[in-house]
Amino acid sequence: MDVTPRYLGAGSFLSRRDPRVLLLVPVLYLVAVAGIVDLRGVLVCTAVALVYYRAAGIPWRGVRANWAFMLIFTTVLVVLNSILTSADTRSGSGTEVLFTVPVTQTAITWTTLSYAFTILVRYVSLAMVGFPVAFNIAPSDLGVAFARLGLSQRLAYGVDLTFRFLPSTWASLHETVDAQRLRGYEHSRSRNPVRRLLTMRPVVVPVTVNALIDAEDTVNAMDLRGFGGRHRTWMRELAFDRVDYLILGGFTLVAVVMVTAKLLGLTGTVWVP
Repeated sequence: MDVTPRYLGAGSFLSRRDPRVLLLVPVLYLVAVAGIVDLRGVLVCTAVALVYYRAAGIPWRGVRANWAFMLIFTTVLVVLNSILTSADTRSGSGTEVLFTVPVTQTAITWTTLSYAFTILVRYVSLAMVGFPVAFNIAPSDLGVAFARLGLSQRLAYGVDLTFRFLPSTWASLHETVDAQRLRGYEHSRSRNPVRRLLTMRPVVVPVTVNALIDAEDTVNAMDLRGFGGRHRTWMRELAFDRVDYLILGGFTLVAVVMVTAKLLGLTGTVWVP
C-alpha cells in the first residue's frame, strides 16, 4: 500500500533545499501580500511567486487536478465575496456603474472588478508558494523539519503522521471499493456529486473503522517504543547553506518592502487602470 505523500518535485532546485526553507517561505510571502489591495503590488509579488514555483519542478500532469480545484474554488469564493457583495470601493476613480446584478441589485464598477481580480491573483500566488510544501518536501523530512523549527516532538511527529495518514486512507478507500465490487457493489458513475456520494455509504463504514484501527495500532507501537518519554533525536541532520539563506533573505526583503508600503499607504487603495 502506498502510504506516503506524492513527492513530485524530486530532483528539482527546491527539493535540494533545506525543508525548513519551503515551510518558511509561504509564511513570509503571506506577510508580504496580506492586506494589499493594489493590483500592481500583488502582480509584483506574483512574479516572485511564479519564479519560485518554477524552481519547484512540479510536473503539470501530476497537479492539474489540484490546480483545477483551486481555481474553481477561489473563483467562486471571489465572485461571492467580492463581486456580488461589492466588498471594496476604496478608490477615487472607476466608480461609474457598469451593470447591476439582477438578484442582489449590486452595482458593479471598475473598482469592484479590479479588487476582485486582485484577490484572485493573491490566492493563486499563495498556491504557487504553497504547492512546494506538499510536493517538494521528502515525506521523511517533515517531522524533523517541524521539530527543528521549534515545535514539540509530539506536534512535529503528529504533523508527519497526518501527511502519511491521508494517502493511506485514500489507498484504503480504493481497496475497500474493489473488495465491495467483488461482492456485487456497483459504484455510481453519475456526474451528479450528490448521487455519487450517496452510493459511497456502504464504503464509508469499513474505511472509517480501518482508519481508527490503523491509528490505534500506530499509537500502541509508539507507546511500546517509549515515544514522548524523553527528548527525541533525529537521524536526519538539517543545515542551511548559502542558497537557503539567499532565498529566505530575498523573501524577507519582499515582506519588509510590502509591509512598509502598506504602512505608508501606497498599497491600501484599489488601483483602477
